Amino acid sequence: MWVDGWGHLPGQLIVVSGPSGCGKSTVIDRALANPRTSAQLSVSSTTRAPRAGEQDGVNYHFVPDEHFRAAIERGEFLEHAEYNGNLYGTPAEPVYRALSDGKCVLLEIEVKGAMQVREHAPGALFVFIKAPTFAALEQRLRARGSEIEASLLRRLRIARSELDKAHCYDIILVNDDLDRCVEEFTTLLISYGCGG
Repeated sequence: MWVDGWGHLPGQLIVVSGPSGCGKSTVIDRALANPRTSAQLSVSSTTRAPRAGEQDGVNYHFVPDEHFRAAIERGEFLEHAEYNGNLYGTPAEPVYRALSDGKCVLLEIEVKGAMQVREHAPGALFVFIKAPTFAALEQRLRARGSEIEASLLRRLRIARSELDKAHCYDIILVNDDLDRCVEEFTTLLISYGCGG
């Protein structure tokens, strides 16, 4: 349903990926809060349960597994993938509508989904955010204290495979200094037409 026509829209699509724990959500949130930028963050759908403080329709659209799979069958996602045992996807219609209106849209998605988006929207800008070292990434994940060891190790294995795909992105940002990384990302947004 949404396969054709993504390359001819007036808005700018920016796809951001990076391993869990690299700080990409913080970088994105701070850049979007900057009055020099004008972009909207697409709200993904997921089958996972909400974490403490997360709100439906704000952080994610939290949907039952069977509803998510039915939406896949109807072709309602720009991309979708399984990550750490849960399904995640980007509803295509609101993204398409915003880009048609000339707006800048950010997708914060994992690597498998980003590669799907590249097939539909090769003109998008692909940005990969990573921690300075794998050890730093592991330390950040452990500092969260939100997961059991088996789940943490699974995230670290996924992070290794995601880092192997960083070369597929247009820009790689290293989040070794949060303020600097936010400023680099903000500048990038502005240079790609997402300025306020």
